[in-house]
Amino acid sequence: KSSAIEAMEAGEIKDLVASWVRYNDSEEEDLDESQSYEARPERLGLGAKPQGRKKTEEEDMLDRRIAGRLLKRRRDDGEKVELPAKDDEEEEEVSKFDVIAKRAVTVSLNADINEKATTKKRKPPRGGFEEFMNQMHAEREKKAAKRRKKRKKKKKKNGGDQKGPDVVMRIIGKEHKSRGEKKRQTYPPSVSLPDMFPNGLYPEGEIMEHPGDFNTFRTTSEEKRAADRMQESMYNEIREAAEAHRQTRRYAEQFIRPGMTMIDICQKIEACSEKLIRKDGLKRGWGFPTGCSINHVAAHYTPNYGDKTVLKEKDVVKLDFGTQINGHIIDCAFTIAFDPMFDPLLEAVKDATNTGIKEAGIDVRLCDIGERIQEVMESYEVTIDGKTYPVKPIANLNGHSIGSYQIHAGKSVPIVKGRDATKMEEGEMYAIETFGSTGKGYVHEDMACSHYMKNFDAPFRQLRSRKSKQLLTHIDKNFGTLAFCRRWLEDQGQKGYLMALKELCDLDIVRKYPPLCDKAGCYTAQFEHTILLRPNCKEVVSRGSDY
Repeated sequence: KSSAIEAMEAGEIKDLVASWVRYNDSEEEDLDESQSYEARPERLGLGAKPQGRKKTEEEDMLDRRIAGRLLKRRRDDGEKVELPAKDDEEEEEVSKFDVIAKRAVTVSLNADINEKATTKKRKPPRGGFEEFMNQMHAEREKKAAKRRKKRKKKKKKNGGDQKGPDVVMRIIGKEHKSRGEKKRQTYPPSVSLPDMFPNGLYPEGEIMEHPGDFNTFRTTSEEKRAADRMQESMYNEIREAAEAHRQTRRYAEQFIRPGMTMIDICQKIEACSEKLIRKDGLKRGWGFPTGCSINHVAAHYTPNYGDKTVLKEKDVVKLDFGTQINGHIIDCAFTIAFDPMFDPLLEAVKDATNTGIKEAGIDVRLCDIGERIQEVMESYEVTIDGKTYPVKPIANLNGHSIGSYQIHAGKSVPIVKGRDATKMEEGEMYAIETFGSTGKGYVHEDMACSHYMKNFDAPFRQLRSRKSKQLLTHIDKNFGTLAFCRRWLEDQGQKGYLMALKELCDLDIVRKYPPLCDKAGCYTAQFEHTILLRPNCKEVVSRGSDY
């Protein structure tokens, strides 16, 4: 088709014109079967088409364009073109071809027309050629947009390397590929950690030296290196839990938007972490409920069913959730603020947390860490709605040591200057967390309770209610001494449990942890990392590219 048209455009159409003129001007010539409409492409120099076969769309379009070019050329030369009357058979053939030629002339022969659009039975537009071409271009754009949308849906359905929505939170860092990672994670996460790390070795966190001259020998000591190698299997489990936390919070940082309900946010985060950690009873799963405390609420808030709280654009939300494998808990938290006026508050708390991590180490006094954290945090101030506030550390909230299946293992890391001269020890895990506030810098219990946890050293008590015994058995089987919330109990089919839960709390078998709030109207922020005090170094296992 294209070669024939190029030949015509080059001016090599004398034979075609002659054939056309002979066909139209010869009144005496009798049409036989070989000169019928179906055989006409041969007469016009296009090659014979087998008899009895229906013409394709390309052949039909080519006939129209060739006939139109010839007819237009004759008319442009001033020649009056009239199709003479023939006998019945010939008149029928000529009328067919004349209709095709008139349509082709109307469309214009120099236009680049979509083949499918040309073959449609469409009335010529009233506005002429320009209007027709505008209509064709509009249809083309519409079809192209549909194709792009279809490809996008197909790609999203199949996973692939598509990127998630633009991140709106203001603390997010650059994406990175962890050492040993073979496959990149999708959005939302669908690749399991064993597929990403087929060798079973998960990436280390940030490695730092222990502070103080008294710890310099640990870097080169062969004895300490040997002691470190003996714990490699435990370290790898901790790193796997940390990797699941990193990928879950990376997903959370992408999907969280103003207008979402807090319960939807928590359930999405928990579903993602459950999938990545490959939840299996007490062996691996959640470390504690997802905290999503807003504004003046500093910690221990997660929505119960029926809570319709919605995240607003000017809210400051603290996301605190954990993962665990064989009782090794990763406790890590961050703050999201959509309005840039809260950036100094977030930066102050993040800087204070990093200072606490830097100061922590084997044989370091806890009071020294708190003093340095307070000094850094109080050096910041934040302007909110035209009013400037100093950033204060929340004095009665602390970091803490972490034990096996025990989120609070006994030692507290203060964030203000104090007198606790207890020292950190080799092999311990700590959650270094700091809280900053524009209010009083002191929190109290308020609002409905959602967090509960069985007492690690729970005494034996005789339970009177059968429902209390059944609830305690359920807690032992599904949570042990890990924290849980009311939503999880209801998801697991518990009904009418509130009185039984109250009895367990009254007997100090289970302890409740209500939300901790500063004064209403203020804003609080939180950042937290889990560190591991290895014999020869300090590893920030939860460190990621975001914070």
